[in-house]
Amino acid sequence: MAAVAIASAANCVVYFSSSTNNLPVFELKNHSWPAARPPNNLQKRSVRLSSTMGIIPRVTPSATAVENDGSFPDTDTVPTPKVIIDQDSDPDATVVEITFGNRLGALLDTMNALKNLGLNVTKANVYLDSSGKHNKFSITKANTGRKVEDPELLEAIRLTIINNLLEYHPESSSQLAMGAAFGVEPPKEKVDVDIATHISVDDDGPERSLLYVETADRPGLLVDLVKSITDISIAVESGEFDTEGLLAKAKFHVSYKGKAIIKPLQQVLANSLRYFLRRPTTEEASF
Repeated sequence: MAAVAIASAANCVVYFSSSTNNLPVFELKNHSWPAARPPNNLQKRSVRLSSTMGIIPRVTPSATAVENDGSFPDTDTVPTPKVIIDQDSDPDATVVEITFGNRLGALLDTMNALKNLGLNVTKANVYLDSSGKHNKFSITKANTGRKVEDPELLEAIRLTIINNLLEYHPESSSQLAMGAAFGVEPPKEKVDVDIATHISVDDDGPERSLLYVETADRPGLLVDLVKSITDISIAVESGEFDTEGLLAKAKFHVSYKGKAIIKPLQQVLANSLRYFLRRPTTEEASF
């Protein structure tokens, strides 16, 4: 069954659906929040998966774009794709890092796809290490010039990058959770959520705590995590969200009423997230 993820960001909504060639595509449409606000002034945000299917035209790849450097043989072992969304290292911009062994080229089409989300995208640097070539970008909102703070838009950035990986590097589908629904080859093994889920909360100074979450990846996960945290009146200040193959790893700086989270509330937070991540989601989605 096809899936569609809807992520509201500022005044837009991002549709994630299957196209005629089984790759996910995105489109931004105007959207406004309803007049009513939650009583605790925390916006209620969510990403839903449903069986609704829409065919949305994708951005036409530019003739000069190079997403694949073509330097690897087809018999090579497929590396693990990694997408890092870093909200900590730069106070003025969201830093995105993409790694897929040595297989990535200039990523011009990925940059253009991100710009279509209403973003300014600057190629920061490229460096090599034992895990491959790391492509870093600095991203700000085009209308404000500021870093991206909306979880919905951060998730749209992540899904857009993964969409392009699936399109230009179809071999990556066997290494990505979304390859099961939209790739040419689904992952050979399915991640057991109970085994893969790890949650911890540590002190991070007098005014905030550090929440670490590792679990099986899926579309909309970043937004749903933030919603689950803010639903119990805990504030999310910043953090980092990493997609590493079939897993998602998140680090959030969190606080309660401007202070670090006390031990009993840390346990409540961990239990709440553990319940949310392990509960069945078949009522909302079916891959």
